[in-house]
Amino acid sequence: MKAEASHGDKHSSQPAWKQRPSPALSDSTDSGTGGGMFDTLYEWFWWERIWLPVNLTWADLEDREGWVYAKASHLYVTVPYTFAFLLIRYLFERWIATPIAVSAGIKQRVHLKAEDNPILEHYYITQCRNPAQADIDGLSKKSSLSVRQVERWFRRRRSQDLPGVLKKFREASWRFVFYLLAFIGGIVALYDKEWFYDTREVWTGFPKQSMLESQYWYYILEMSFYGSLLLSVAFDVKRKDFKEQIIHHLATLVLLSFSWCANYIRIGTLVMIVHDASDVLLESAKLFNYAKWEKTCQSLFVLFAMVFMVTRLIIFPFWLIHCTWVYPVQHYPAFFGYYFFNVMLVVLLCLHIFWAYLILCMIRKFMFGTLTRDERSDIEEEEEEESSLTEDECKDEHKLGNGLTVGEKKDKRNGFQCSSPPENICRSKTVY
Repeated sequence: MKAEASHGDKHSSQPAWKQRPSPALSDSTDSGTGGGMFDTLYEWFWWERIWLPVNLTWADLEDREGWVYAKASHLYVTVPYTFAFLLIRYLFERWIATPIAVSAGIKQRVHLKAEDNPILEHYYITQCRNPAQADIDGLSKKSSLSVRQVERWFRRRRSQDLPGVLKKFREASWRFVFYLLAFIGGIVALYDKEWFYDTREVWTGFPKQSMLESQYWYYILEMSFYGSLLLSVAFDVKRKDFKEQIIHHLATLVLLSFSWCANYIRIGTLVMIVHDASDVLLESAKLFNYAKWEKTCQSLFVLFAMVFMVTRLIIFPFWLIHCTWVYPVQHYPAFFGYYFFNVMLVVLLCLHIFWAYLILCMIRKFMFGTLTRDERSDIEEEEEEESSLTEDECKDEHKLGNGLTVGEKKDKRNGFQCSSPPENICRSKTVY
């Protein structure tokens, strides 16, 4: 086949990416570890019947005659690359994303700092960020503050923790650049491969399929990137789907690692490129939203929603999962790895359905003009906090003798309105 034809060189002339350590299974004989229980667990974990079809062993996947196979020991290289991605991200956000954000008119917003109050701070950290009215009354007595002052303190304290638009822009910029480069790289690596157009070719000759250099780097870089996202998720902007993000990153890493060790390389590359296609559009829509390019943002979001539904809810289940569920058993009997791999794909599909529901909710509000925030965002958005602070301070600090605030006046319809409402109180449709 074309994929294997490029591996005709002998080991003596192999490039550095081929000259990797042997599989993790064979490495165990040289490690010198003497723990009987550890050796037993190790042998059980790498039992061929878990990873490979019947009548195949790890010896069948040893490099020979120019054929190169993926090995578990290769994955160690993702650890330094993961930290390298974190460093590159830091430099990118500081020296590239920040100047771009400033040129787009996005600046770091300075929040009003809540006054030091050990009692309220302890409750905020250990109990709740948004206390009920009964708790506010109790805290008011303990701290010798009025109920209104306690409410204002919690609003300001929550506002301090909310991420600014600049932080969101930098994070989206980094993800956009990686997804764009990864998608382009995936197209370059797969456009001339038979299995890119006919998924039946994914299993031709499996598992004795020689690994290409493009596949090696595509896997290593994608896994390192998701590893960096997993490490940084605690410091990134947190949203309502925080737990789903953790599950997604873990499932992706487990899925990629297993597919690497079991030589499911071809289907793995197809799964990655399908996921990257819509992610590029989502991150670009966020960037234009933060820059307040409303029409561009709306157009990109509609395009993203269309691509997401096609790739994640049509191509992914009806082409890729069908490919991993139906075709393999035509070549070999089902084994543990077959079931495990398909279960992990179904986990990802469930997450896709969850996010598709949120996207449809956004589209519904988008069409009727009522969308003011991302369905994935925290309930307490930055604009809502600032609006509450502004209105509360008007009422508390600028009382008039007749009970009206300076910012309020009777209109011609005998009602009340604020003469200068906060600029962000009617925020346009947002994506993220």
